[in-house]
Amino acid sequence: MTDIQPPYGDLVLPCLNEAEALPWVLDRVPDGWRAVVVDNGSTDGSAAVAAARGAVVVHESRRGFGAACHAGLLAAEAELVAFCDCDATLDPGALPRVAAPVREGRADLVLARRRPAARGAWPLHARAGNLALARMVRRRTGVPLHDLGPLRVARRRPLLDLGLTDRRSGYPLQMVVRAADEGWRIEETEVPYLPRTGESKVTGTWRGTWHAVRDMRAVLR
Repeated sequence: MTDIQPPYGDLVLPCLNEAEALPWVLDRVPDGWRAVVVDNGSTDGSAAVAAARGAVVVHESRRGFGAACHAGLLAAEAELVAFCDCDATLDPGALPRVAAPVREGRADLVLARRRPAARGAWPLHARAGNLALARMVRRRTGVPLHDLGPLRVARRRPLLDLGLTDRRSGYPLQMVVRAADEGWRIEETEVPYLPRTGESKVTGTWRGTWHAVRDMRAVLR
């Protein structure tokens, strides 16, 4: 077992106009974890909300989910780094359980497999796109994943060494593919998936889902 002293890690929260959801998310960040909110051009005061609740706020002017995630990774200082959406679909309170295999040296990357906890939590088109991509990832990597879940944990230095270059929706997939190519031990664990707070920028619409799938297919190619 690897002994990691508090703070255990940094929780990177890519953010675009999530002022309504941020209080719930930040209030549920577990002890021993530092919230790093990466503001990706919000116009609703998200950065001020995050700062008022004690989060580290990083500003990333280049739009894109991957751009925000990577800016958070570069700003992280702890040994462990977690990534999570900040739209209140995922409870940061699950972080200690998700991170345990990495903290204890049993895994190199843990992804949280989403299980809808209420009607409407995961639109059908978004779920279908995710399942199709998960099948492609299994064929490409041999890793038996069922979800490319946005809640995930790994060690900071190895993540940086992956040299991730995608700055759009393909960032989470590129992380998994490159980690698999490097021989990382990749695991899944289930977490509840809740209805989002506020308006979705990606998976809440067919157009957003299509753009995400397109970006991820480009990574696989």
